[in-house]
Amino acid sequence: MSVKQISVILDDQSATLSRMAEVLAGKNADMRALTVEEAGNFRVVRIIADNVLWASSALWEAGFTANTADVVAVEVPDEAGGLAKLLNIIERAGMEIKYMYPVLSRKNAGALGGGGMPVLVFKLSGSENPEEILRLEGIRVLTQGELSAL
Repeated sequence: MSVKQISVILDDQSATLSRMAEVLAGKNADMRALTVEEAGNFRVVRIIADNVLWASSALWEAGFTANTADVVAVEVPDEAGGLAKLLNIIERAGMEIKYMYPVLSRKNAGALGGGGMPVLVFKLSGSENPEEILRLEGIRVLTQGELSAL
């Protein structure tokens, strides 16, 4: 997959999330996408950063448990039914969505040729090469560099 995501497990204290954000800010690691999910007494934080290696190293140095995983970032057609079209493509290809979340910033999306289209991050299963399937269906799949530039 073309994009690396950082996953961090946090205990269920609000100060921990702010500390994590401060660590990243202190290292000038900019978050492009973020999601926080409850998991019992813990929270799972998923981050796409402009520099994954720098951000994950900063988190480890600060005592956080951080792992990386492969995900797919795609532009979603900004029209009525755009998301439905994308989800139908994924379903027809026999892929399953484990989770998805939006990218926070689209400030430079027009420079990528997308005209500022929304971008979603997906964790998919059921295919060895989901990016190729999506590209063949006309879906724009972003690279790590393109996502970092947003």
